[in-house]
Amino acid sequence: MKKNTSLWFALLALLMAPNACQKVDIGHSEACTTVPVGSSHPKAVAYQAVLDKYTANGLPGISILIRDKDGVWAGASGKADISKNVGMSPCTVSKAASVTKTFIAALALKLVEEGKFGLDDPLTKWLPEKVLDKLKNARESTVRQLLNHTTGIADVIEDSGFYLAVLNNPARKWTPEELLEFVYGDEPEFAPGGGVSYSNTNFLLLAMVINQATGQDHSVLLREKVITPLALGQSIYYWHDDLPGNVAQGYFDLYNNQTLVNVTNFNTGSGNGYGGLYANVFDLQTFIEALVRDKTLLTPEILDQMLTFGEPEGTTNKRLGLGIFKDFLERAPDQFAYGHRGRDLGYTADMFWFPNQDYTLVYLINYGTDAKSELRQQFYDFRKEIVDTLMN
Repeated sequence: MKKNTSLWFALLALLMAPNACQKVDIGHSEACTTVPVGSSHPKAVAYQAVLDKYTANGLPGISILIRDKDGVWAGASGKADISKNVGMSPCTVSKAASVTKTFIAALALKLVEEGKFGLDDPLTKWLPEKVLDKLKNARESTVRQLLNHTTGIADVIEDSGFYLAVLNNPARKWTPEELLEFVYGDEPEFAPGGGVSYSNTNFLLLAMVINQATGQDHSVLLREKVITPLALGQSIYYWHDDLPGNVAQGYFDLYNNQTLVNVTNFNTGSGNGYGGLYANVFDLQTFIEALVRDKTLLTPEILDQMLTFGEPEGTTNKRLGLGIFKDFLERAPDQFAYGHRGRDLGYTADMFWFPNQDYTLVYLINYGTDAKSELRQQFYDFRKEIVDTLMN
């Protein structure tokens, strides 16, 4: 079973780790400028008002891009770097967290198209014996089950020991084998195929499968087959790629008193398949529209596989496909969207396309909503209000 340790309690360990060594990889944010997009859009004032409301309510910075029936509008509010008074902008690069998974899934499915491995290959074909022996459910699981989170394998980021290790060495660049140590021997949620349980470990293992099946690092292939063909000039897969200067700082209300603490350089395993993508809203729009709107990234047959959704995960308002969500199921039946959520210590992202309306919504927020805080509710309220405004 997953450990019940809250990320909140792990974060409190910051107070007890004065000797934590931190080599800063991400310095202060640099300002960036972009040509205004959609300044004459009929809803420009309404959209901007939503952003300004929630940065006034405490979220540090928001950048957003919306494409609706009247065209594209991009805007921002708040700060990319509070201490340096650098404003957030649509061109600001920010951590997209688990949105990474849809990029890695697209890469994996392109490799399936190329015959490098099969969706129903058992993991025994690609993972080393030392992993298969120590990780429960690995021997019985398939590549497809990694992609749709039906392996039941324990989630590395639910392990309190992992967060203590992150807090004591924030900027460490983790290897897959080091991360797997935290879940070796952990009991699975269910037998493979016996349920749905979102686990970051699944995409860590998927990256390992890609590496083994191709003989190349998945980071190289991600750039070669996804980032470069789509001309995503502001998409970076950290830590394999160097970050630009216009990266937003990441914040969290550590003491739950609306005092923001800079947690930019706490690396929760970036670069191992389940996280590490940094991008701006323009690149996220290009990617999600190429993938599911314009359908230029994958063949129709493999995209149909990707967009095959199982039962909802517990009581959540989303269904999981192959590295992609069918989300916003709490809304009217025709207002669902395809895409992914991103939640991390100091960053939040959403990347979605609404097929029935042909609307795109992507945004980046430099505040962490993976853990409980009073400001997390402000994010939930923002998420609902911006979609309400889009649909009305």
